[in-house]
Amino acid sequence: MDLEVVEQVAELGAWVADGGVVILSGAGLSTDSGIPDYRGPSGSARRSTPMTYQTFTRDPIARRRYWARSHLGWRTIGEARPNDGHRAVAELQRRGLVGGIITQNVDGLHQAAGAGDVVELHGNLARITCLDCGDLTPREHLAARLDAANPAFDAAAIAINADGDAELDDTDLDGFLVVDCDSCGGMLKPDVVYFGETVPPQRVERSFALVEDARTLLVLGSSLTVMSGRRFVLRAVKEGIRVAIVNRGVTRGEPYAGLHVDAPLGIVLPNIVDALSTVSPAKTGV
Repeated sequence: MDLEVVEQVAELGAWVADGGVVILSGAGLSTDSGIPDYRGPSGSARRSTPMTYQTFTRDPIARRRYWARSHLGWRTIGEARPNDGHRAVAELQRRGLVGGIITQNVDGLHQAAGAGDVVELHGNLARITCLDCGDLTPREHLAARLDAANPAFDAAAIAINADGDAELDDTDLDGFLVVDCDSCGGMLKPDVVYFGETVPPQRVERSFALVEDARTLLVLGSSLTVMSGRRFVLRAVKEGIRVAIVNRGVTRGEPYAGLHVDAPLGIVLPNIVDALSTVSPAKTGV
């Protein structure tokens, strides 16, 4: 890290040491776990249009294509493991310096690293919901059923997106069979928020409550391009809560941030943990 970044990290460490930190995380936090983001330096350019709820529910062909891509993408997402950034966040929470975590990610890696009080704004790919009976089942169960229904499916992904949707050649999608709910025969869907859906109000309300009780809103790995995450930054500014951002590259939150550290999360966050190794866990504030 160059001198300017070292000084920024030291200042951010002082903010974290005050306690009362709420995390807002995006896809950039999971890139070191092998999950690419959309817009950062390690991101993959999405070539296909993101699935909308309306298309998924109304178009059987589009739904089949989605499940073929998602089934392949799950092999990457499902095998991903927390990285140093996730572990650092969990450690700061264990010490009482970080309270709640708001994540835009659907990979479950915060919890896998040991973090608690995580608001999953957009859901979690590890869960499958039935749109008819509401039954929730593990993704591993569906993956096994899809493998059994498609024994010859051996497509290779061109790229994997952060939402677990793989990019495939159209010829690899032919003949893929979709399975329905084991309980009622209804339509299955990953328990995530698609384009065209809204984030459940209780998640939004819980997130706003976390932000309003914070001393610092710390944004990790998000370009804040969409309002789904940026609204929490705007609320923090409105409430006079300081905002810090650690992200590779430009973000739409820069005009609102008291600190913007453009450096790898897997270096910055463990550095802060190490620097605060003597901080008392009694300092919380959230």
